[in-house]
Amino acid sequence: MKATRPVRPLRWVAAREVRADVPLLVCLAVLVALLTAVAAAGPGLLDRLAGRALASRLEQEQQVEPGILFSARFEPADSADADASASDLAEDLLPVTEVIANAAPDALNGGLVHDSTRVELPLLDTETGAGEVGLGLVYASDAPGRGAYVEGRPPARSGKRVEIAVSTGTRDALKLRLWQELPLSPGALDKVQATAVIVGFFTADGADAKSGDADGAGTKRAEDTGGDAQNAGAAGGDRLWREVPLLAGPSRFPPRSAAGLDWEARALVAPGTVTALQAQAGAELTVTWGMRLDLDARTAARFAGERGQGELQRLLVRYPDDARSVFCGDIADFGGMFCEIGPHPASTLQHSTHLPDALTDFGRQWRQGRVVISFALASLLVVGLLAAAVTALLAVRRSLDAHRLQRARGASATGLALARAVHTAPSVLLGFLAGIAAARSLPDSSPAYEQALLVAGLVWLLLPALTWYALRDRSARTGGGPVPFAAGRRLTAEAVVLLLAAAGVVALRTRGAAAEAGPDPLLAAVPALLGLATVTVLVRCYPLPLRILARFSARRRGVVALIALSRAAKEAPARALALLVLVVTLAGAVFGGLVAGTLAEGRREAAAWQVGADASYLGAHRSPAVAERLAQVRGVSETVRVRQLRVDPTSATSGSRYGIASLVGVDGARLRAAAPGSPAARALQAAGLSGPQAGKDIRVLATGARAGDRLTLPLHGRKLRLRVVGPLPDEALQDPALGPLRGTTPPRERLLLADNRDLTAIEASDFEGSSLLLYGPHLDVQTLRSLVPRAAHDTAVGELRIRSEEQADAEADGMISVLRAAHTTCTVLAVLLALLALVLELLLSAEARGRTTAYLRTLGLGSRATIGLHLLQLLPMMVAAVAGGTALGLTLPALLGPALDLREFTGGPAAPALHPDLLLTAALGAGLGVLVVVAVGVETWMGRRRGLGAVLRLGRNGD
Repeated sequence: MKATRPVRPLRWVAAREVRADVPLLVCLAVLVALLTAVAAAGPGLLDRLAGRALASRLEQEQQVEPGILFSARFEPADSADADASASDLAEDLLPVTEVIANAAPDALNGGLVHDSTRVELPLLDTETGAGEVGLGLVYASDAPGRGAYVEGRPPARSGKRVEIAVSTGTRDALKLRLWQELPLSPGALDKVQATAVIVGFFTADGADAKSGDADGAGTKRAEDTGGDAQNAGAAGGDRLWREVPLLAGPSRFPPRSAAGLDWEARALVAPGTVTALQAQAGAELTVTWGMRLDLDARTAARFAGERGQGELQRLLVRYPDDARSVFCGDIADFGGMFCEIGPHPASTLQHSTHLPDALTDFGRQWRQGRVVISFALASLLVVGLLAAAVTALLAVRRSLDAHRLQRARGASATGLALARAVHTAPSVLLGFLAGIAAARSLPDSSPAYEQALLVAGLVWLLLPALTWYALRDRSARTGGGPVPFAAGRRLTAEAVVLLLAAAGVVALRTRGAAAEAGPDPLLAAVPALLGLATVTVLVRCYPLPLRILARFSARRRGVVALIALSRAAKEAPARALALLVLVVTLAGAVFGGLVAGTLAEGRREAAAWQVGADASYLGAHRSPAVAERLAQVRGVSETVRVRQLRVDPTSATSGSRYGIASLVGVDGARLRAAAPGSPAARALQAAGLSGPQAGKDIRVLATGARAGDRLTLPLHGRKLRLRVVGPLPDEALQDPALGPLRGTTPPRERLLLADNRDLTAIEASDFEGSSLLLYGPHLDVQTLRSLVPRAAHDTAVGELRIRSEEQADAEADGMISVLRAAHTTCTVLAVLLALLALVLELLLSAEARGRTTAYLRTLGLGSRATIGLHLLQLLPMMVAAVAGGTALGLTLPALLGPALDLREFTGGPAAPALHPDLLLTAALGAGLGVLVVVAVGVETWMGRRRGLGAVLRLGRNGD
């Protein structure tokens, strides 16, 4: 009796189909969740990143001094006033401090806080065991508290004697001791005869520097900011040493200096000492209030956009006028004492701030930063959508036979597509909700629901669309045969892709990136279009060498290389989707590494351009005494003078104008000795200009002129003659030695370079600018800063730039950190999605490779040959992807053009040279190689476990 096979229940078959689709549904839900989260959180993420960058930039800009400085002059109180003798300067300053703090705009959300109140007295002469000392007395509300004192105590707030406190560095250098009495005699402050008593020594390392805030503003700030006030107080000590470095340690005068002093130092005093000495000298003093702009994350994000920056600019411009009006009414400042600080007649408030300029610079840089971050987000979305497309293709391939059978039984392609849409709708909905929840979980989130819905809908419709395309009537009629006019359609599609990519690049270069925060459709489309264009070229090009190699392989024994290379060339169009995933991912990663490397190197080069040497002192002609002291600081081995004059010379022969030019004079021989690689020094020496002057003509190297040309320069009723010895080399234009002066003036048409020996006919006061370049491998930065602080309010003192400080500021720029973090995160996610898409693509093509391998195994192909076959089939696609993605990533800055100007980040004389991240590029290429090896190993192992009957079936179209 013939045994009958039991019929399985219908629900068992349905459960088996559901279990088979579980991996697809899970993968689809994960992709939808990730892409929805990126699309929903993208605009808000850009705002938060902009806020982080803005807060970091404000913090960096206020490292040297508070962002807004108010000052007022005040006179001694009237001695006839009975209340004047009982007044306390700290208490008198407190109402003004509150007025200034309370005038801060409410829109800043408490971000504009009082930082310090200070009064500095002019120098008094005294004598210590180390020699004659010029001692300046300072009252500072942010002076270190008792915890910072290693000996003694802070000066008493009230008392009849003059009590001072100095740092341990000043104590050691000037040979001071506790309770020592120092006689104070008139110096810059006249009519003073007093004796100061040293009551304490404090440390100036900032570790224990707690702010005393003697005027009482510290209490108010602590109430406003809670625990942050303690951190601000600790940081206040560090800022005090940076802004008044002579408090940390004294500075030595050169021997036989005109001042007749050996040292210059600063000491802390109580407010009562200030008023006592002021009354004795009858002097007018100046009090300074510092206001610091510290925005929280939400407020910074609100002001980081284009409109927010404009609003913040308006608030910062209006705030000083409001504070001035509340303090003393709408009184114009004509130099009179029309206001009051306690019993002291005072002037109206003056202010200075550099924050508006800093905001303008930040706005220009962030527009470029948004391009980089938006490009990374767009690349991530493109890779995610491609991964979803590969997932949908795999699902279509798995169910294609069943769907064709249903089509043969009368089902429609549209109905089957709709059924697939209904089948995947729950997983897409689950992924959508998970993505929205992830976007909402971010702090201060405001998800873009429209974009998230659009991305989720696009991913959801991919599978039904591909299902309909595979089962449409034309596909059913043609079956597996060739499609009519396929070559022409392919050429048309490729031409359209190339034209769209070119149009997108041209439009982006012409328009630039969108200024407002939010999605930029053009910027989002460019990565996909450029990736498609690159893949189009690769698919056309890389099969050609494969066919040539296959022909050479046919002449040799063995069929592995011939079959593998032939199939790789034949299947190139079918690998376009996998190529697109890899190319877009690699291009985004290489582009990010290129931008990061270029910014890092560019900032270092810009720092060298701004400084010109290891250090440089701008304004040396205005303060020759300070320049002399700087040149004698420990560690300075060479000094070079550079001077600049704006000129408008004319031709001595034709009388035509040469053009507005900068006449720059350099100590050529000294520059050659200090910096042998200096292009300007080499050019002067090669032209023979470093030697003594020959004749009365000023010998110059010039741009836009020929050797032998003579120019006439009118100066104070005289006519100086310039003789062009030769053209100025292009590399000399970018010599860092010329950077400190050229960077402080607007760009000019021409440049004339001469040796300072030829410029003796020009008075030092005629030059518009001068710099003293300081060279030395181990400069004493602390001593240099004690002579010229970074927060020098007196512009006559000049500006000191130190390369190590400039480079440290460049490396600590929060905007660069934000760009790196954002691009690294997007790159990591894109690489993971690309790996998923590549694995799915290998699964798609695994069946065809398995059949080919099975055919060859029946003919006696061994295991090693099988491994070689798989490797040679996959390797050309990987090599093409690495080459195309790397090339696209390296050329993206040139393609984007004006839409991405990296010079906005770096500064310097020209656009920074591109510095690709070779290590990252090599790591990505090696990672793809490892992936290929792993895929070949896994596929070979699975092939051994499969029987030939599981692969070779009758009635299937072979490959």
